[in-house]
Amino acid sequence: MRARVCDPPNGLPLKHDASASLEVVVAPGICLDAISTWWGEDMSGLVISGGRVVDPASGMDAVGDVAVVDGKIAAVGTGLGGAERVIDATGLVVAPGFIDLHAHGQSIPADRMQAFDGVTTTLDLEAGVLPVASWYERQARKGRVLNYGAATNWAFARIGAMTGSNAESSLEAFGNAMRDRRWMDNVATDAEVSGILERVARGLDEGGIGIGILNAYAPGAGVQELTAVCQLAAAKDVPTFTHVAFMSRIDPESAAEAYIRLIGYAGATGAHMHICHFNSSSKTDVERCRVLIEKAQAQGLPITVEAYPYGTGSTVLAAAFFSDPEFVERNGTGYDSVQRVTDGYRFHDREELLRAQAEEPSSLVLWHILDTENNAHHRDLLDMSVLYPGGAIASDAMPWTTSDGKTYTGDAWPLPDDATSHPRSAGCFTKFIREWVRERKAVSLLEGVRKCALIPAEILSQSTPAMRAKGRLAKDADADIVVFDYEKLSDRATFTAMNRPSEGVRHLVVSGQPLISDGILDVTARPGRPVRRPVVES
Repeated sequence: MRARVCDPPNGLPLKHDASASLEVVVAPGICLDAISTWWGEDMSGLVISGGRVVDPASGMDAVGDVAVVDGKIAAVGTGLGGAERVIDATGLVVAPGFIDLHAHGQSIPADRMQAFDGVTTTLDLEAGVLPVASWYERQARKGRVLNYGAATNWAFARIGAMTGSNAESSLEAFGNAMRDRRWMDNVATDAEVSGILERVARGLDEGGIGIGILNAYAPGAGVQELTAVCQLAAAKDVPTFTHVAFMSRIDPESAAEAYIRLIGYAGATGAHMHICHFNSSSKTDVERCRVLIEKAQAQGLPITVEAYPYGTGSTVLAAAFFSDPEFVERNGTGYDSVQRVTDGYRFHDREELLRAQAEEPSSLVLWHILDTENNAHHRDLLDMSVLYPGGAIASDAMPWTTSDGKTYTGDAWPLPDDATSHPRSAGCFTKFIREWVRERKAVSLLEGVRKCALIPAEILSQSTPAMRAKGRLAKDADADIVVFDYEKLSDRATFTAMNRPSEGVRHLVVSGQPLISDGILDVTARPGRPVRRPVVES
C-alpha cells in the first residue's frame, strides 16, 4: 500500500511510501485506519471511481475514489473497487453536492431543476414557513427529490398576530396578505409583539432552521420588535436570515442604513445575522455596503453573507417597495425594470403597477437592477457580491408558475413548456462554476466548490447538527455527491427560456441514492431527507 498525505491549502503531496501498489489519499478528517478496513471486504453499496475528487473541507483535489454505504461516505481513497455498483468518474469532477440556503420552490419540480444545477440540499431560509411542523409533515408525505428544510417565517408570524389570519405560508397566501397592509406598515403593539414572538418560538421548537426575516416586505416593523426577535434567536442559538429593510441608493431608508441596523442587531443581541442576496439587497450601492460588512466582521460580529450570480432579481408584484412614490429616484430604475414573469410584460408607470398589485398581488415579477451585459461598473458590483470572501452562493430560486399564474407542483418531466420562474431557479450554481471558475478563473475550482457546498454547511453547523455531515467528502459524511463534466458544465436557462435544465451534471447522489445517472433523471426517485433542528417536545 502507498499512502499519500495531502496538504490542505493546495492538495500537494507531502510524502510518499513507494513500497506498494495501492494508493490511499489521506487528508485531514479522513482516517487511514478506517480506509484500510475497506480492502478485502465483500462490499455492497456504491463506489464512484477514478474521478477528480474535490473536497474543500480537507483541501483534497486529486484523482481518487469515493465509497458509499447506507447513505454515508465510507471511504475516500484509491483502489476501492468491488462494490455492488460502480460509477466510472474518469475525467469528471466528484464534489460534495451543492447546498442552497435560499430556495423558495420547495417542490418536486423545483427539486428536479435544481438537481441538474448540482444541488443536493435545498433550504428556504430567507422566508421560511409557518407553521413549521405541518410543513415538514407534508413534505415527508409527498416525498422530496432533494434534501429539504426551512426556517420559521417571521412575516407570517406578523401576519397572524396583526391581522388574525391563520393561513399557512405560501406564495399565494403571501400575496393575498398584502391586501391588508397593517402587518406591512404598522409598528406592532406590545401585545402583537408578544404574539409574533410566541409564533416564531413555536416554529423554532418545531425544528425550524433559524428565523427568516423578510424585513423589506414589512418596513414598518419597529426596531424594538426586531431587537426582541434577534434576542430570541440568540437565546435559541439560531441564525436569522434577513432580507434587509431598505434597498435604496439614497438616504433616508437606504441600503446602507439597513446594513447599519443589521450590524447593530448583531452587536447588541449577539444574534447570528445572515444577509440574504447581498447583491440585490445592495442594488447599485454594493461597494459602500461591502465596506460596512467587512468592518463589522473584522470586529468579530456574527455576520455571514450570500449572493447569486445575476443582476436581475425576482419577487411578488405586491412587494411594498414597488409602491414607493419615489421608486424611480430611490432605486435608479424605471417602472419598465419590473417585468411580469408569466408573459414578459414590462410596466410603464406607477399607476399601472399599483392596479396590477391590487388585481394580482401574488404574480411573480423580475426586477432588472444591474445591467451586467452592457455596464462594466455593474459587472464589478456583482463581482463584489458573488466573490465576497467567505460568502456562500445561494440561488433565491423562485417557484415555477404556469401561464395561468398558478404555482406548478406537478410531476411532469421535463417541466411544462409554459412553466416560468427565474433562470437562477435552474442555473445558479452551474452559472457560477462556468463563468467565475472555469471561464474567468476568478477563483479556483476548490474555492468555487467551497462557496457552493462547504460554506453553506458551515453557516448552519452550529445551530443545526444535521448540517455537520454535509458539504464535504469524508468518512461518515452524508453521501450527497455531484459528479460533473467540468468542461461542459453550464447553465442553459435564460430570461426568454427559463425552464431549461443545466447541463454537465453526469451523476447526482442524494442520501446515498443515485438520482441522476449518466445525465438521466430517475423520475421515480424520492431520496430527499429532512434537514431540521431537534424538535422540542411541549
